Parts: sequence; structure tokens; C-alpha cells
Amino acid sequence: MSVASIAQTNESVLLLSRTVNDYFVKQWPDPTIATHVKKIRPSHLWTRAVYYEGLMALYSIDAQQRYIDYVDRWADYHQWTARDGVHTTDADNQCCEQTYLDRYAMVGNPKMINKTKENLDLQMATGRKDYWWWIDAIQMALPVYAKYAWITNERKYIDYGMLSYRDARDRRGLFNKEDGLWWRDSVYKALYKEPDGKNCYWSRGNGWVYAALVRTMETLSPHDSYYKELKEDFILMSKALLKVQRADGFWNASLVSTYCEGPEMTGTALFLYGMSWGIKNGILRVNVYRPSCDKAWKAIASCVYENGFLGWNQGTGADPSAGQPVTYSSVPDFEDYGTGCWLLGASSYAKIVGQ
Repeated sequence: MSVASIAQTNESVLLLSRTVNDYFVKQWPDPTIATHVKKIRPSHLWTRAVYYEGLMALYSIDAQQRYIDYVDRWADYHQWTARDGVHTTDADNQCCEQTYLDRYAMVGNPKMINKTKENLDLQMATGRKDYWWWIDAIQMALPVYAKYAWITNERKYIDYGMLSYRDARDRRGLFNKEDGLWWRDSVYKALYKEPDGKNCYWSRGNGWVYAALVRTMETLSPHDSYYKELKEDFILMSKALLKVQRADGFWNASLVSTYCEGPEMTGTALFLYGMSWGIKNGILRVNVYRPSCDKAWKAIASCVYENGFLGWNQGTGADPSAGQPVTYSSVPDFEDYGTGCWLLGASSYAKIVGQ
């Protein structure tokens, strides 16, 4: 599907989003089936959980009951519980709880969040706030604490989430405020350089944080001190990302480097998600950021095959070199999180088209 054929209208975004989602569901008609990439993993692992974030975002612009039925069949099968049970402290395992909380917010069925409460309470009781040593964890878990606090009006959950966020950002020093970008973890901090001598800022890793800021801020009042704190980081990131977007609308897998240079869909979709939300909520100036969003939409739209398969999708890993070479025709080890990222970006963009 050529870029030239993708009009920037709400309806065109919606139709392409259905194509992308329908392709995924066709591959996985039974959402309870475990994945098998080198080993068996249950279908509420983090890669699949990100897909459900995207599906819920799609539902927000295309309220079809079949999407909710697919969510509920999956969640019921896993008994609305984090991967590895209520005692897990692994942020990746908790990512699925975001969708459980979103469903509870729609219907108020306690079974949808009872296990999440138990899990969060057990983690908080450890007294530790240093679990998030890699930046992906911020997306996987911070919105869980934020959403639970919003639903229950119990401040202690967002308090814990923000203390954990600050531990990653400040004590571990993973956010380089000077550049407005995040190191993936302590291994990739200032002393590590890409082959061209530039800093290593992984696109999707930064995309995870950018998405987490959005998904947390949307649970808070703009007058909340936590909102203001996260907004400051969000603006710093937005300015940095604007500077390094490629002319074709994509972002490189390594954001400021020519290493692994080329289109990459997942990071681009997450940046589109965040920037569109920032415009919609009056944080980012339309005249500055809308052109970036339009280019990013054309970029991710150009990834879509006629049948809904997504090209330029980087596989799992920890840095820009993972899953390389990333091409239009390469098949990543997991497709689900890429579909989720794409749907998050498209659904957010749909809300500013015509604005």
C-alpha cells in the first residue's frame, strides 16, 4: 500500500487500523493459545499485553463488540491475573494488568482487578522501589499503578509508581535531560557509544517511556504535581524527538546515530501515539508537532501490506542492533507487540485528524 494512497482522514486511519487488527486476529483466532518462539510462553506475556493496549485504543475510535469479546476471552482464560501470578514483581509480567484495569473501568466487575490489587499490594509491601532497572519496565508497569490509583482513588498506588519511576530516572540516571532521551539501562549510559561515536538511544525503548508518560498523565488531573512532573519530561522528550525524525517520517532504531539507519515502525508508532496525544491535550503546539505527526502517520501507513501484515517491524531485544536487519519484508520473532504499537499510534492520530 503506497504512501501516496493514504489520505489523512479519520475514516482512512480507521479503515487501515481495521485491516491491521483483522490480520492479527486471523493469525490468532483463539487468544488463549500460547506463543511458541523458541519456547512456550502464555498468551498474557508482555508482547501480547502490548497488543491488547493497542486493541483497547482501537476500540476507543471503533467501538465494536468483537474487540471486547476478544479481550474478555483472553483475560478470562488467564483469570485476570499477571503472568507468573500475584507474587510477580517483574514489570513485563504486569503489563497485561493495564487491559484488565481498562475493562474494569468500563463495567466495574471486581473479578477484573482483584488479582491486580493483590499483586500490587504484595510488591508495595516489599518496600523496594528499584525494580525498574530497564526503561521498558516504565511502560509495562507505571500505568498499572496509575490506573489502579485512578480507579480506586487510593493515592498510595500512584505514589509508589512515581517513586519507582524516579528511581529509574534519577537514581539510576537513565534519563539524560540534556538530550531529552533515555538510556535503555545502565549498560548503555554515556560511556557506551555506537560505532559512529554517537550515544545509543534506542527508538523503541524511548517509545515505551513516551507511551508510559501519556498513559499515566491521562489518569491524573493537570493540576496534580505528578502530572506536572511527567509533563516536563514529556515536553523534553518531544523536543528531542522532533529534532531527530527522518525526512521520510520514520525514526531510526538508534535515534541520534547512523548505526542501523533506516525505517523502523515500532518506535515511530509510539512517538506518533505520544505526539498526537500531546496535541489533543494542548501540551504540544499544533503548528510545530502536527507536521511531524502527519509524516509519522504516512510512515507507519506505508508499513501495511494489503493483507494487514506490518513491515519495518524490529524484533525483540535490548538495543538498536536487535533483530537486524529490519526491512519491509522481514518477519520479527513476535508480531503482536508491533501490532499493538501500530494501533496505539494510529488510534491516537485519528483523534487529531481534522482538528
